[in-house]
Amino acid sequence: MTEEEERSYLDLILQQLEWALREINSETKRFSKEFREEQRYLYDQRSGMDEADLVSAGQSHKRFAFQGQVGIEARRKITKLSESPYFGRIDFTREGAIGSLPKCLPIYIGVHSFIPQDSSAYPIYDWRAPVSSMFYDFELGEAWYQTPAGKVNGRIELRRQYRIRQGRMEYMIENSVNIQDDVLQKELRLSSDDKMKNIVATIQRDQNAIIRNETSPVLIIQGVAGSGKTSIAIHRIAFLLYRFKDEIRSSDILIISPNKVFADYISNVLPELGEANIPEIGMEELAGDLLDNRFRFQTFLQQVFTTINAQDPSFLERLQFKSTADFVRDLNRYFVHLENHWFSAATIQVGRVTVPAAFVQEKFRALQRLPLLNRMPEVASEVQQYVRTALGRKLSGAEKSQIREALVGASERATVLELYRGFYQWLHRDDLFEMPGNVLEYADVFPLIYCKIRLEGMEPYHHVKHLVVDEMQDYTPIQYAVLLRLFPAKKTILGDTSQAVNLYSSSATDIEKVFPQADIVKLHQSYRSTWEITHFALHIKANPELIAMERHGLVPEVKGFHTTDEEDEELRRLVEQFSHSNHQMLAILCKTPTQAKKVHSLLEGSNVYLLTEESTHFKEGVVIATIPLAKGLEFDEVIVPFASAEHYQSESDRNLLYVACTRAMHELTVTFTGERTRFLAA
Repeated sequence: MTEEEERSYLDLILQQLEWALREINSETKRFSKEFREEQRYLYDQRSGMDEADLVSAGQSHKRFAFQGQVGIEARRKITKLSESPYFGRIDFTREGAIGSLPKCLPIYIGVHSFIPQDSSAYPIYDWRAPVSSMFYDFELGEAWYQTPAGKVNGRIELRRQYRIRQGRMEYMIENSVNIQDDVLQKELRLSSDDKMKNIVATIQRDQNAIIRNETSPVLIIQGVAGSGKTSIAIHRIAFLLYRFKDEIRSSDILIISPNKVFADYISNVLPELGEANIPEIGMEELAGDLLDNRFRFQTFLQQVFTTINAQDPSFLERLQFKSTADFVRDLNRYFVHLENHWFSAATIQVGRVTVPAAFVQEKFRALQRLPLLNRMPEVASEVQQYVRTALGRKLSGAEKSQIREALVGASERATVLELYRGFYQWLHRDDLFEMPGNVLEYADVFPLIYCKIRLEGMEPYHHVKHLVVDEMQDYTPIQYAVLLRLFPAKKTILGDTSQAVNLYSSSATDIEKVFPQADIVKLHQSYRSTWEITHFALHIKANPELIAMERHGLVPEVKGFHTTDEEDEELRRLVEQFSHSNHQMLAILCKTPTQAKKVHSLLEGSNVYLLTEESTHFKEGVVIATIPLAKGLEFDEVIVPFASAEHYQSESDRNLLYVACTRAMHELTVTFTGERTRFLAA
């Protein structure tokens, strides 16, 4: 088909979609009428209904509710397709094609499937369907796709890609090589908005392999800044829900996200792909639940900002010690020590009956299947039985209490927190644990949870069938040890060591030590930023694995000032300039909350939005945030203020500056007063 014929064919498909929508609306009206009549009948007959009638009525309600939900979902998908029915086409000749089917079959690919009523129109295949994988994986020539029945071989004779918006074809690209590169360039030049978008039209071959991976029990994605890690993970969820629709539902998946703002930022992708939103939780919220909200503790961001200020060397020592695999190993050694020394049985005298210490100790050791702190009731029951047999009668309440007290006296500290403190005494390093104001440091939260799991036991989250962990580099080995024990499900873990804001971060190799069965995949191509911005960031922090996208734009600007008033005035000017641009999102990214609050106060009245740790929504326009809060997000323009030698000195500061600059898609400005940081080239 020529482009003109393609446009005519699009009109045919849009007509088919309109008819399908009318039919759904008609069916919905009929269904609603039936439901109202059913409700009226049940109301009129309610006085004469017996239990069987009530059960039948309940089942009828469920059937109507299910049918209603199906209708709503079908209408939503058809409405979505009416805006953009498909984005790609391949003409595939199946090897050994026979029968009445055409030898070369056009395969149109969209966000959802659709089978037109008109026999002159071809089906639209869901991007997740097996046949659609060829669009992402092959150029012209020999190709194949895998089905449950086996491998299907053939040839791709034609490949096309379209951009259709509001039912109008904006362009069509045809090429013998990877046409997605051309479309990708067009898409990346567009302005950002306040939500992550679906990328089904521009998924690259290496990304497609990750999305469609069905076999890895643990998949670790190490991707450079702007490689689309999070988007790939979300599309991977959508694929798994499609591929295993009879085995897994959206409620069976859990995302551990860095903060509520990030969760809101990614919230529209899955619904856009036809799937319900996935439950998400932050590490701190998870920790609060696991500790029954009995402890107050420092947040991760509070830990980060304490580290940035670096006023207390002993705090850094505690943090470093608890961020290693050796720390987990030492804790496990401590549990072995407790197994052998925590309980030291003594002879128990109850009236004329003597219970030998050896008997008590043997019963304790025989209960190794139980967590340490859960054994006492079982041991008490065994001792009571021993005494009851010897006396030939039931025991009094006082005698039972005597036995319990004797057992408690034979053990050391009785609470998880006391035993966790005892770990540092066992190491002869009491200085490595502090709890100022009865508030746990963040670095102690997950070690305490790990102790609770090992010493008291904790029921795993068996209902979670797939766990997604984002920003993997900011979690420590002890946190992964907790996740390993709590979530036996398959996992997708993603992040980038180069973007760590935690001073002591985890690499993919570190995480693999916790999950030895994991497969590691690496993404080297960066798509977010222009070539100029990417190379500017690479001068701040080198990453030889990063390959910059050949998309050119403005050279980043570094502006120095003699006074803070001059720098403040430039910030106002840049925000005013943005308000007259075609861009949707500008971020002013600061090192600390104090700086962010200062900028917010400076720009008050300019319709700016301050993101804080308590924020739950991500808004369009001018956003002011600390750099750690902006991780994983992207913006049309980024301003990094106060980038002086005074504010950016350490290697941790270098990481923060790198993360800030790699948030920019199209424009980047860095400002400072006095002497510039050494991380910025002259």
